[in-house]
Amino acid sequence: MSAGNDIVWTSMIPGLKQLEDHDWEFSHATVEEAGAKHEAAHPAYHVSNGIVIFVVLVVLALLARKGLKTSNFTDEDLIPEDKITIKNVMEIAVSAISKLLDDVLGSEGPKYIHLVGSFALFILFCNLSGLIPGFLPPTENVNTTFALGLTVFFATHFYGFKVKGIGYAKHFLGPYMPIAPLMLPIEIISHLARPLSLGLRLFGNIMGDHKVGAIFFGLVAIGLPVVSLFLGVFVSVVQTFVFCLLAMIYLAGAVAHDH
Repeated sequence: MSAGNDIVWTSMIPGLKQLEDHDWEFSHATVEEAGAKHEAAHPAYHVSNGIVIFVVLVVLALLARKGLKTSNFTDEDLIPEDKITIKNVMEIAVSAISKLLDDVLGSEGPKYIHLVGSFALFILFCNLSGLIPGFLPPTENVNTTFALGLTVFFATHFYGFKVKGIGYAKHFLGPYMPIAPLMLPIEIISHLARPLSLGLRLFGNIMGDHKVGAIFFGLVAIGLPVVSLFLGVFVSVVQTFVFCLLAMIYLAGAVAHDH
């Protein structure tokens, strides 16, 4: 879906509008060159929409935290409320992520809930934002998805060295030293391909889903887009799950202790 003739709500916010513009690229160009480049430039909607989603998540987290009691817990506090609240929804999300971490990382899982939980909520909200008219999902842009993939890459090796120390480097040499010269380049290429794989998979699926939804809406404006909407929600949830699951598998491989 091209945003050239569409309404993008973030463009109406003065501070974010400047972030979307590419005028800083044309500051040293002539008027004619700047005009030509501006026509071909793509506004950085992924930046402005990403900031909006970040602010929304921070507000939701603060509202959910407001409902928590830091002391004097009783058994009654463990009983869920009889109505849907932000606190209940966030508790369900955290519980689901925590359960998945336990399944993949075992007892070490809770240590990484802040990292994986941030991935899960941010990616899910980014994906779902593309289903709202006037918003473009940040995960439809390779800059966002590759940034997420690189974060997983650096976090994996950071925690690997943090947990195992310099001994983590043996992870790249394979199980037997005689084949280390062969395993080292293979392992390096494999690890370097991870952020590329994560970024391309998320970008391709979200962009494809967004394009399909736009095509359905263009063909039949009534009825058919509803089917596309449910498909979009399904794809958004699945792609969030796949990204987080792979991130946890990479973390497990880096921090797991040999037995």
